[in-house]
Amino acid sequence: MSAQIDATVDSPAGKMRGEIVNGLRVFKGIPYAVPPTGARRWRPPEPMPAWQGTLEAKTFGAACVQPKSRVPSIYSSELPSISEDCLSLNVWAPADARKAAVFVWIHGGALTTGSSSEALYDGAKLASRGIVVVTINYRLGVLGYFAHRALSAESPQHISGNYGLLDQIEALRWVSRNIASFGGDPSNVTIAGESAGGLSVMYLMTSPPARGLFAKAIAQSAYMISTPELKQGRFGEQAAEGIGSRLADALGTQDLSTLRSLDAQKLVDDAARTGYFPLGTVDGHILPRQLVEVFDRNEQARVPIIAGFNSGEIRSLRFLAPPVPKDAATYEASIRERYRDLAGNFLQLYPASALGESILATTRDALYGWTSERLVAKQTALGQRAFLYLFDHGYPTADAAGLHAFHAAELPYVFSTPDRTPPLWPKVPATAVESALSDAMVAYWTEFARSGVPAAADQPQWTAYGSTRAFMAFTDTPQPALHFMPGMFELHEAVVCRRREQGGMAWNWNVGILSPPVPASMEKCQ
Repeated sequence: MSAQIDATVDSPAGKMRGEIVNGLRVFKGIPYAVPPTGARRWRPPEPMPAWQGTLEAKTFGAACVQPKSRVPSIYSSELPSISEDCLSLNVWAPADARKAAVFVWIHGGALTTGSSSEALYDGAKLASRGIVVVTINYRLGVLGYFAHRALSAESPQHISGNYGLLDQIEALRWVSRNIASFGGDPSNVTIAGESAGGLSVMYLMTSPPARGLFAKAIAQSAYMISTPELKQGRFGEQAAEGIGSRLADALGTQDLSTLRSLDAQKLVDDAARTGYFPLGTVDGHILPRQLVEVFDRNEQARVPIIAGFNSGEIRSLRFLAPPVPKDAATYEASIRERYRDLAGNFLQLYPASALGESILATTRDALYGWTSERLVAKQTALGQRAFLYLFDHGYPTADAAGLHAFHAAELPYVFSTPDRTPPLWPKVPATAVESALSDAMVAYWTEFARSGVPAAADQPQWTAYGSTRAFMAFTDTPQPALHFMPGMFELHEAVVCRRREQGGMAWNWNVGILSPPVPASMEKCQ
C-alpha cells in the first residue's frame, strides 16, 4: 500500500482534511446532522451548520447505539465506538473525479444493528472504477423508529417514528449540497442497500421528502413487508403509537422528558429485551402508504433499479423458517389445508419430496424473491430500466457449513472485500474464480450507477427484466437467463393480494406451514 498523504476539500459544509490512499481521496466521520441527543432525541435531524476551521476527517464516526447482548453470528463484528452522536458519513472519491456518479450505501442489520464503518463496506474498489462512494450511519432501533402519541403531539405534522429514515434523507440532502466538492454529480446519485438497507431503499422510493435526491436504486435482498400505521392497526399490525405506548410502559414511564434522559445504551438494550422491533411507520407524510400500495398506485420514484436476492437467504436466517414437519404427508396435508385452491401451485414450487429445501425456499421467496421480482416488474411498468439478479454462488467453507449463497453473501463480491468480512463469516478463498466474479459484479454495479445500465467488459450482457423476465444468475460466473422462476411471483402475489383485500393479516412472516388459511379466491386477485 502506498504512503498516505493528506487530502483537503473545501465544501459548503466546511473545510475538511482526509487522506489520499492509492489514488483515492478518503474522508471519514463527516457529520451531516446535529447530534440527536438530549432534547433532540426522537426529533427529525437538524442539518449540521457549516463549521469553522478544518474538520479532521480521517477516522470513522461512532456507530449508532445498538443492542450489546447479541448472540454471536456470522454477521457479528466489533464496532470500535458506539454513541448516540452518530450521524456521520464517509466518502471515497477518485483524486481526479469530475461530475462522477455517486453511490450512497445504506447498511443492513434489521434497522437494529450495523454501521457504515464496517470493513465489509469499504468503498475503495468501487471508487477505483471512477465513481464517488458514500456510506452513511442512521439512527437504529428504538432511537430510530419509536412512535408515541406525545411525540406526535409535539410534531408540526402530528407524526412520529421514522427518525432513522429521516436521517437517511438528511444524508442525501447533505450529498446534494456537498458532493460536487468531492467531484461527484449531485444529479446522478444511486441509493443502494442490502437487507434492511434494501428495505430502506424502498422506503426512500416511496417517501415524498426523498423525491429528487436520487436518480437510481439498488435493492439487494429487500423485503416488502407490511408496516405499522401511525394511528390504526391494519394488516395484522398494531398501531405504531400503540406499540410505542406499550414500550414506554415497559420502560417505566410515558413522560417524554424522562424517556429522553434515559441512558441511550440501557434504553436500547431494554427495548430490545421487550421484543421491540423497529420498522418504518406509515404516517401519511414521510411514508404515505404501505409499500405495496404505493407501488400499485405508481406513486414510487420513477428511477431505474437493480433488485435481486440470494438462493440461500434463509440458510443463515433459519429462525425465519418454520421447523421441518415430521414427514412429507404431514407437510402436504398442512399446505392443502392452508393454501386451498393455491395448494397445487404451492406444492409444485415447494414439493414434499424435498422437504428441508422447500421449507427454506418458501420463506426465501415470500420475503426476498417476491419482493425483488415485484420491484423490477413495477419499475418496468413505469417505463424504467429494471434489472433482476439471483446470487447463487457458493464456495467451499460456506457450502461445507450449509450456507450456500447465504443472506448477504454477495456483499464481499459487490465491494471486493473478501478479506474484510466479519470474524465468523465463512472465509472466502483467494482464487481466480472468486476474484473474477467480484470484478464482474463491481463492474456491473458501478456502470449501473454511472449510466443506469449494468455492464461489464468481457462479461455477458445483462438484459433488462422486460417481457421475457430476464435476469442475471451469479454462479461461478455471470449467467444471463430468461423466464425467472416460473410461477413463484404469481403464487406469492396472489397470496399477498388476498390478504390485503381481507385486511386483517400481514403477508410475509406467516407463510408455508405457518400460514393461516389463505382467503378464498377473489376476482381482484386473479
